Amino acid sequence: MDCDFKNKVILVTGSSSGIGFGIAEAFKKKGATIVLNSRHENTLIKAQEDLGGVCGIVADVTEPSQAKFLIEEVIRQFGQLDSLVCNVGSGRSVPPGMEDYDEWQRVFSTNLWSATNMVEVSKQHLEKVKGNIICISSICGSEVIPGAPTTYSVAKAALNGYVKSTSRALGKLGIRINAVSPGNILFEDSIWNKKIKENKEEVMSMLDKEVPIMQLGDIQDIGELCCYLSSSYAKFITGSVCVADGGQTRSF
Repeated sequence: MDCDFKNKVILVTGSSSGIGFGIAEAFKKKGATIVLNSRHENTLIKAQEDLGGVCGIVADVTEPSQAKFLIEEVIRQFGQLDSLVCNVGSGRSVPPGMEDYDEWQRVFSTNLWSATNMVEVSKQHLEKVKGNIICISSICGSEVIPGAPTTYSVAKAALNGYVKSTSRALGKLGIRINAVSPGNILFEDSIWNKKIKENKEEVMSMLDKEVPIMQLGDIQDIGELCCYLSSSYAKFITGSVCVADGGQTRSF
């Protein structure tokens, strides 16, 4: 399937490494003008060098004022925004039962407010081009995944609910919004790369038990799915949570 994004401006938040970088790379290969984003200038500069010929803007989108600054810079430099990918997130938290107020606030800020802030400040620009939004969620937001922090799971569940609920209001503006929920994704700095190095047999045992196709995903899987959801091929899809997990989750 050929998704052509020539003359389209795509902003991917949290895209200096990992899944976010992979999503940006997938869009770039299909002709898009890419805007990378990170809180850290040094990692952002490296990502720009690795991807080549892309814009990078430093901003912490968990802060409403910086989210607004990021969008204003995109519009100032390119005059438009066609697609927004809200990728900022982190599964690092305390073990279940160890949560406190500050940890709940931190995890929700990273995994939920980072998306709601960006949607709020970008929708007026996306309305002009009938654009779309993708929020990167997790299978942890769909069902209980053993070992996943409770704070992270609840925040991603809230993100899924937000996508479904706000799709109605955004739809009236001609904007589509969907979530992508990755399962176990392998890349250089991922937790799964670390686990394989520590105990490959344990990882293979988990895959044999939990994942029907018995393999880890890669960032290209997520990048291509995001490209599809942002394309005209997906013009009738909004308010959906699209799972890419090799069949791991069991809930409907």
